[in-house]
Amino acid sequence: MRLLLIRHGQTPSNVRGLLDTGAPGAELTQLGEEQARALPTVLDGEPIDALLVSTLVRTQLTASPLAAARRLETDVHDGLREISAGELEMRGDRDAIMAYMTTVFAWASGDLERRMPGGPDGHETFGRFDAVIDEARASGVGTLAVVSHGAMIRSWAGARASNLSVPFVARNQLSNTGVVVLDGGPDGWEALTWMGQAVGGPELAAPLADGPTADAINPDRIPTDSRD
Repeated sequence: MRLLLIRHGQTPSNVRGLLDTGAPGAELTQLGEEQARALPTVLDGEPIDALLVSTLVRTQLTASPLAAARRLETDVHDGLREISAGELEMRGDRDAIMAYMTTVFAWASGDLERRMPGGPDGHETFGRFDAVIDEARASGVGTLAVVSHGAMIRSWAGARASNLSVPFVARNQLSNTGVVVLDGGPDGWEALTWMGQAVGGPELAAPLADGPTADAINPDRIPTDSRD
């Protein structure tokens, strides 16, 4: 199955740098709406068979132009929602952002017992995302597009793609409506492109007002052993 992991468009919380992970969440900014309208063109060469979104409104608004252009239904799944910030919800200070991002990247490195302050552990978080992807794969879908969230996509891809290291997903941003393309099946996943660039290419420039879950962080700040 070919898997397109698409981050939602820009929101006011992204602009303000807030950890906004609760439902229903923020809507899109004007720029976010423009980003969403551009997605059908960006993905013009992809033969999408199914389109899934999370329960947070920003993913549904982002997917709407793509669904209309491809005449697809959007299937809503709670398992695709953003990683809960727990006690860090709606904070934008550096300490909170680092606590959040180092936790999700620790999960990607295999430390699934680690718990978000006042929130879930890695088993629960990756388990709900895995369940949605596994169900779609079992249905025989050829190319699946998933509109989800920055931290969820970066950490899950870092954990599941055999050719993505935790330092890579920590250093490389995923801007609003950025796309990660993977290919795989029951035996595992391989990342093909990250925001349009072949995996293994140059690192990406910092995004503008894409929110804390897009930020690059120093992999040395992740307090667990990371895969090379």
